Amino acid sequence: MLLFALAFSANAAAPWRQVLDERLALYGHRNWIVIADSAYPLQSGPGIETILSNESQIDTVRHVLNVLSKDKRVRPVVYLDKELNFVPEESAIGISAYRQLLTGLFTTRQPVPLPHEDIIGMLDKAGKTFNVLIIKTNMTLPYTSVFLELRAAYWGDAEEQRLRQTMR
Repeated sequence: MLLFALAFSANAAAPWRQVLDERLALYGHRNWIVIADSAYPLQSGPGIETILSNESQIDTVRHVLNVLSKDKRVRPVVYLDKELNFVPEESAIGISAYRQLLTGLFTTRQPVPLPHEDIIGMLDKAGKTFNVLIIKTNMTLPYTSVFLELRAAYWGDAEEQRLRQTMR
């Protein structure tokens, strides 16, 4: 128990950007990175790690996307909660501005909207075999988490489909 506490406190003390860089050096396709709002739960799957960002949600997303854009090994498939598009401004002041800022970050990659529970299920399944890094921010708006499934940058989805078709 003491060893776990020491490992957790040492990890918690490391700046989130440093932890991201360390994990990305090891990550490959099928790993996930999540930039989560402040109410996102501490998931307990064996491969799921949660760290805290001291930056805003948008700045954290921007930084992670920037780092990934320079990585020649992996590329993100971006998932957003489908519910985000339906949250009314009067129920969550600032959600419209957030949606607009978020849209500006995805100029080259279109996010895939899926129901929140479906994405959580995908993370749960991935975390049983692969590592998932959750970066919690101080965001206090609902359904604002950004989910990044890493895939090989040098081998695209079309190439994989052709290979599978040939193998049949």
